[in-house]
Amino acid sequence: MKYIKRICTSCLFIAGLIGLLVITSHIFLPKSNIPHSNADDASAHGILGEKRNTIDVLILGDSESYTAFIPLQIWKETGYTSYICGTSGQTLDYTNELLIQAFDNQTPKIVILETNAIYRKQSKKHVLATKLIEKFYVFRYHDCWKNFKWTDLTKPAEFTWTDANKGFRYNTDIKPSKKINYMKKTKKTAPITEINRESVQQLKQFCDEKGAKFVLISTPSTVNWNYARHNEVSKLASELNCEYIDMNFMQKEIPINWSKDTRDKGDHLNYSGATKVTTFMAKYLTDTGLLKSHKDNAEYKSWNDALAQFTNIVSAKK
Repeated sequence: MKYIKRICTSCLFIAGLIGLLVITSHIFLPKSNIPHSNADDASAHGILGEKRNTIDVLILGDSESYTAFIPLQIWKETGYTSYICGTSGQTLDYTNELLIQAFDNQTPKIVILETNAIYRKQSKKHVLATKLIEKFYVFRYHDCWKNFKWTDLTKPAEFTWTDANKGFRYNTDIKPSKKINYMKKTKKTAPITEINRESVQQLKQFCDEKGAKFVLISTPSTVNWNYARHNEVSKLASELNCEYIDMNFMQKEIPINWSKDTRDKGDHLNYSGATKVTTFMAKYLTDTGLLKSHKDNAEYKSWNDALAQFTNIVSAKK
C-alpha cells in the first residue's frame, strides 16, 4: 500500500512539475520577434515576420551561410524569395529547431544546409537539452522575468518583424587568405560523428515529408573546407540521395579571388565574394525548375522596397 502511495505521490509531483513548466514557458515565451525583445538570434527568427507561405528557399547553417548568400540579389536576378536562418556556431540540433519553426509559417520548395554545420560538435546531452528547450521554452528564456508584465499572461505572440536583408550579414572588410591550394586531392575522409549524421538524416526526412528539395552546399572557405571533408559529405549525400554542391571546386563558375573576396583570411566571404556565390545560386535555382518569379506580383512589393534599401546601403559604402 505504501509503495502504491509513493508511486501516486511521485506521479502527482511530476505532473505538477510539467504543468508548472508549461505555464512558465507560456509566460516567458517572447511575445514578439523584434530585436531586443528577448528573442534569441533575431535575424534568424525574422522569418517569422515574413508573410505566410511567401518564402521559396530556406537557407540554414552557421556563419558560413549568412556571409555567402544574398537573398536580395537572388530576388533582383530571379524574383525568387529566400531567407537565411543562419546563426553563429549553429549546431544541427538548433538547425532542426529552426527548420521546424520556419515550416510553421512557410512552405519553401528548396531547403539548403551549408555543410560546415555538419562538423560542429554536439553531444547527446546537448541534443537532449535542446529537445527539452523545444518543449519548455522557460529553459531558454528564463531571464525574461526581468521584463515580465502581467499582460504577458494573456497576450498572444505577434511576430511582425523581419530582417531587411533576409538574414544576410553585409561586410566589406578585406583580409586576404594566403592558403590558396587548400583543396589538395586525397582519398582520406573527415569522419562525421554518428549523432551529426543522424541529425542530417532527420533534416532530410523532414524535408521529404514536407515535399521540399534538400540540398547540401559547401561554400568557399580556405579555413573550414578541405578535400577530406568533401569526400565524407559526398558519401553522406549519396547515402541520403540528396544533391551536394561543393563550391570549393567551382573556380570557373564562382571565381573567388582570395586576395579580395574574404573578410577574415579565408574563413568567411565578404560582400564581394558573396555576390559571386549568389550569382551562381540564382542560376542554379532557376535550373531546378521548381520556382517561379514573383517580380510582377504586387503582394511581394516589400521585397522591392527591401532591395532598394539594400542597394542604397551598398552604394553609400562604395
